[in-house]
Amino acid sequence: QVQLVESGGGLVQVGGSLRLSCAASGSIFSLNAMGWYRQTPGKQRELVAMIISGGRTNYADSVKGRFTLSRDNAQNKVDLQMNNLKAEDTAVYYCNADITTLTRRAMQYWGKGTLVTVSS
Repeated sequence: QVQLVESGGGLVQVGGSLRLSCAASGSIFSLNAMGWYRQTPGKQRELVAMIISGGRTNYADSVKGRFTLSRDNAQNKVDLQMNNLKAEDTAVYYCNADITTLTRRAMQYWGKGTLVTVSS
């Protein structure tokens, strides 16, 4: 069993900053990729940022230069630093991880989601 625990999120004004964290725990053999998606009502969930084993990080074009994803391998944790937030960044943010479990099964896990509201 694997759990993803998210923290951070909340209400911030346009131009402000927030930091989201996600920690994975449980039956983890290897953490293959980890990052964040977001979703607004009526829209599909979209990738925000993802870091894969080897250290390469992919960002959505809409957040490049404003968001930074970092990973703590020892703690199986990622942090998403969000700067210069815009109203269109308002969404529920979901942590996502691609994990190989101790039974050598590669599975995808999701966090419960955390709301980020950017007000003008």
